[in-house]
Amino acid sequence: MRVVIQRVSQASVTIEQNIKSSIDKGLLVLVGIVNEDDHSDIEWLCKKIANLRIFNDEDGVMNKSLMDINGDIIVVSQFTLHAKTKKGNRPSYIDAAKPEVSIPLYKQFVVCLESMIGKKVQTGEFGAHMEVSLVNDGPVTIIIDSKNKE
Repeated sequence: MRVVIQRVSQASVTIEQNIKSSIDKGLLVLVGIVNEDDHSDIEWLCKKIANLRIFNDEDGVMNKSLMDINGDIIVVSQFTLHAKTKKGNRPSYIDAAKPEVSIPLYKQFVVCLESMIGKKVQTGEFGAHMEVSLVNDGPVTIIIDSKNKE
């Protein structure tokens, strides 16, 4: 499971010109799922995301977590995070899990995050064409892969 985490001052997801989700200060999390992902990947990532200290404290140092600032999250599924670009110019998405695997894992991921942060997590819509808007605060963008725990 691969995530791109962006610290935002605001973010929203629009589908067919209707705003599905919007938040102010918090995180926009793009998530890509592969067939090998399971509940252990979800648990590890959710714990990491909830406790990641990337918000400024009173001294301007990134020392606070999402929970410390009572921030919000939008989670958006994004199979293109597993694009292979080594050969040719057209990306291959062969590693991305099919919907029958990825949808249940995506839903579990959202539920796990809600449990970790103690509040509702906003989402996109799996498989829909979405317009994601954000104001990246910092900018701060972090990529985490549960198969490559650096």
